[in-house]
Amino acid sequence: MSDVQQRIDDLVKSNEVLLFMKGSASFPMCGFSGRAIQVLKACGVEPKAIKTVNVLDDAEIRQGIKEYSNWPTIPQLYVKGEFIGGSDIMMEMYESGELLKALNA
Repeated sequence: MSDVQQRIDDLVKSNEVLLFMKGSASFPMCGFSGRAIQVLKACGVEPKAIKTVNVLDDAEIRQGIKEYSNWPTIPQLYVKGEFIGGSDIMMEMYESGELLKALNA
């Protein structure tokens, strides 16, 4: 496992709710990242409980997370070490109630 993959793995395994995104929870820098934060808030997740990683600050993480998850886009949500998906998947899971179950499990 490369250094960047190890860094990502450590982040995923050590944070209950982890969002790789563009920008931060308080200042998303793309619409998809903003929607991901809004969906988490709608599920009752406190903004302080969301660990975010701004992929714009680290080119290695930005590319490495796509390889780690085998998912081509940002944002990417991990809950309790499990890859959930991007903002479209999050929205679908929110609407069906699945995201709330995953967050509360």
